[in-house]
Amino acid sequence: MRAVIVAIGVAFLVSLFCTPIAIKVFTRLKAGQPIRAEGPAMHQGKKGTPTMGGVVFILATVIAYVAGHLALTTLPDAQIAQVEPTITALVLLGLMVFSGAVGFIDDFLKVRKRHSGGLNKRGKLAGQIVVGAIFGIVALYFPSSMTDVSGNATNTETVGSTMLSFIRDIPALEIGKVGAVIVIILVVMAATNGVNLTDGLDGLATGASVMVLAAYALIAFWQYRHWCADPNYTEAYCYSVRDPLEIALIAGAAAGACVGFLWWNTSPARIFMGDTGALGLGGLIAGMAMSTRTILLLPIIGGLFVIITMSVVIQIISFRTTGKRVFRMSPLQHHFELAGWSEVNIVVRFWIIAGIGVAIALGLFYSEFLAAVS
Repeated sequence: MRAVIVAIGVAFLVSLFCTPIAIKVFTRLKAGQPIRAEGPAMHQGKKGTPTMGGVVFILATVIAYVAGHLALTTLPDAQIAQVEPTITALVLLGLMVFSGAVGFIDDFLKVRKRHSGGLNKRGKLAGQIVVGAIFGIVALYFPSSMTDVSGNATNTETVGSTMLSFIRDIPALEIGKVGAVIVIILVVMAATNGVNLTDGLDGLATGASVMVLAAYALIAFWQYRHWCADPNYTEAYCYSVRDPLEIALIAGAAAGACVGFLWWNTSPARIFMGDTGALGLGGLIAGMAMSTRTILLLPIIGGLFVIITMSVVIQIISFRTTGKRVFRMSPLQHHFELAGWSEVNIVVRFWIIAGIGVAIALGLFYSEFLAAVS
């Protein structure tokens, strides 16, 4: 627990104090956010606000991960099974950094062209597929080699699973390694685009991501406390995952980094996360669902992202089939802007919706544990 707390604190402080530096640097570089002409008229006042702020909390998460590992070295021997960096960390941080890199290219092109159209849809989609495929393969082909004092294997799990999962792996839904890689790619695409579509109002995507990441930190730490690989824990209802403490540490660090960034990103935002941050967070959230074996729980825990994404899908289908729009504008947050809601009201109410989804998901997770115990 100490390592997780250290990681959260370091990530928060790095993000909080480095974001103003990023604001000054990106302002000098004239890396201002272009605003779509067809967007809500009130957004034109945000033109020129520095973008690419996601670089800060991605970097803060990586730094905090290192700090968390330094804290692990001070723990008693019985609790330091995960002191060395793991494949789990490589996959999770890799998904965050390289998904963020795809977003950075998009942001860079927007700034350079002085236009809201950056990387084209095919280019962005190709980037998401490549990142998802690379780290999906790593997640499925590198099992853990943890052994006990006698040299016997205690954990041979991979980061990902060849089974679909809800709260645990579902044996009846075995899909093989190729199928699992495809599922991981789809989850990465869904999560990155979901967060990206939600990022449209000051603090909206950041605050919602904090809740989702905090929930995954709780889930992963609970799995660590009831871990099948722990020689001191032999109950039948343990969790067969790989490196749950790593997962909790990274999720907590990312949540802390987002809170520090939110200080400057809340209305009126002094900096935007841009596609750099949105895609980076989406990639990490996808990795969290994969590594905690809760892929089918993700649509609930990230319920707000699903709702906003579906509003875009519904709008496109309706317009192309009937020529009519269901919403005044999509994504959904812009519909309420045009309906007269203030930006702050929309953000807070959407945060409440995000919190409800997280609460329901955590309730389902814990109720499954209680059912398994009883």
